[in-house]
Amino acid sequence: MMKIERLRSVDSTNEYIKKYIQNREDVAVFADVQTGGKGTKGRSFLSDMGGVYFSALTFYADMGAANSFRIMTHAAVSVCSTARELGIEPEIKWPNDIRAGGRKLSGILIENGLKGDRVDFSIVGIGINVRNDVSALKGIAVSMKELLPDPPSVEAVKQSLLNNYCRPSTLEEYLSFVHFLGEEIDVSEGEERYTATASRILPDGRLEVIKGSKVRILTSAEISLR
Repeated sequence: MMKIERLRSVDSTNEYIKKYIQNREDVAVFADVQTGGKGTKGRSFLSDMGGVYFSALTFYADMGAANSFRIMTHAAVSVCSTARELGIEPEIKWPNDIRAGGRKLSGILIENGLKGDRVDFSIVGIGINVRNDVSALKGIAVSMKELLPDPPSVEAVKQSLLNNYCRPSTLEEYLSFVHFLGEEIDVSEGEERYTATASRILPDGRLEVIKGSKVRILTSAEISLR
């Protein structure tokens, strides 16, 4: 059974939950507000009142590092299933942005603790825009209150997310929310910029694209749909 802690305000749920690592217990934390929310690649994550800010610390008995993408797919499926239950049809922008109506509804940040070639634990951070004001992000982000005539309460989203996070998920579920395969995308890979066709997502999480007559495998890159 996962311990649940609820906070009014915290700098970052991902940072706060690290205090439980030494106890080796599975814990989930919700915060009403984050004052220093973290996104991917060192970016900040806007975390005002009205959103869902969640982190889960999970320990693994037998998780190979090569399978760590399953941690990401599980988190993404949890968010997408929550959105769908509440009347929103989401899609996944590889690897971990959850979008609706062409804008970002949720972000996921994962930190893994490794022991050799095994994942000892993971910290999964999830932020979902529910009733918070995202207008400062100038059309990049969207909240549930913009998408639904009768948006759910923050508490309803928290409960749905927790329920979905605590159930098993599959890679097939993750792929069912990926809608851009077969389409042209713009890729920023380091200093290189090019257009390619998204082909498939490999079981380890890498993205296969076709550039001209060549196949390229992306481990980490920024992509945008055309």
